[in-house]
Amino acid sequence: MKKLNVILVYNKEEDKILMCKRAKEPYKGKFNLVGGHVEQNEDELCAAYRELQEETGITNNDIKLTNIMNFQYKVSDMELEVYAGRLNKDVNLVKEVNELYWLDRKENFFDMNKFAGEGNIGHMVKQAEICGIVNNIE
Repeated sequence: MKKLNVILVYNKEEDKILMCKRAKEPYKGKFNLVGGHVEQNEDELCAAYRELQEETGITNNDIKLTNIMNFQYKVSDMELEVYAGRLNKDVNLVKEVNELYWLDRKENFFDMNKFAGEGNIGHMVKQAEICGIVNNIE
């Protein structure tokens, strides 16, 4: 089974979420969470930290990640692991391929014209709040 991960990164103040703008298909030009492939025999959490560092420069010293959910796509023989965490300090982002942006946490992440994933990003953001990864901010 092919494994991928996405990482929901909140800034230190918990009012912004880190997104990338996809440079290629699928969802070219839309905002997405950072993440990537889990290598064969690689520990899933280690893969999430590796992808986060490769794509943004954020390390395990900057954030504690928690696996909040997984999506299993049976027909595609694929699993998507979702991690979330809050930065413990300000960081300088380093892009790998996709441009990086801090978006306001109050965005409508269900907007499929703006965001990749057919509404899944909105679901992930809500679950991070429900799980207590971040504080509920009104």
